[in-house]
Amino acid sequence: MKNVSFVSSWSGGKDSAMAYYRALKLGMIPKKLLTMFEEDGEVSKSHALPLEVVKAQAERLGMPLLIKEASWSTYEVQFNEAMNECREEGITHGVFGDIDIEDHLEWVKTTCEKSDIVSVHPLWKIPRRAIVEELLDAGFEAWIVVVNTKMMPAKYVGKRFTRALIEELEAEGIDSCGESGEFHTVIVDGPIFTERIPVQIGEPVQRGDYIFAPVLLNKKV
Repeated sequence: MKNVSFVSSWSGGKDSAMAYYRALKLGMIPKKLLTMFEEDGEVSKSHALPLEVVKAQAERLGMPLLIKEASWSTYEVQFNEAMNECREEGITHGVFGDIDIEDHLEWVKTTCEKSDIVSVHPLWKIPRRAIVEELLDAGFEAWIVVVNTKMMPAKYVGKRFTRALIEELEAEGIDSCGESGEFHTVIVDGPIFTERIPVQIGEPVQRGDYIFAPVLLNKKV
């Protein structure tokens, strides 16, 4: 993998950050970030991060940001369009944060192949607990910003991701990696960034089965 170019599938959360980090350690060369946004373009899909926060992450990575807006019904079309654009620019690989869900891995691989992009999954089959421990050992700062209240208590939204929190989640029978969609995070600092992203975590908002902690860029810092 050394010296091959890649586009990073960038959710703005811990798994995409860890995949990016591990790709760098493999000697891969980042060229672009791809973030999928809601159809209205206001927030990213799943993680609900505003554009200014994702842009701030990209700036501190020193990477150009490619945004595609999509509903779930148009997601694959927009994803394909993004991969085609990357391939036209000479990017040969895509880096993704999949860990152990086979169906999603197969979708990514098959969809990337349509654009002649090789999908790379640096976290694949690493034990989930090992990933979150490596995240903290490497110096990343993550916050839980979305919680699926069908899968875990709402009280965890807005919490900083720590070793104590990992232990608490697992003691309650909750996957500390959130791989099945229990929760989503935002990464605001770590070894891949030139500096910490100044954010404020707002008051939680309930939308159906999900509770969100709005992430706001603190422009005064």
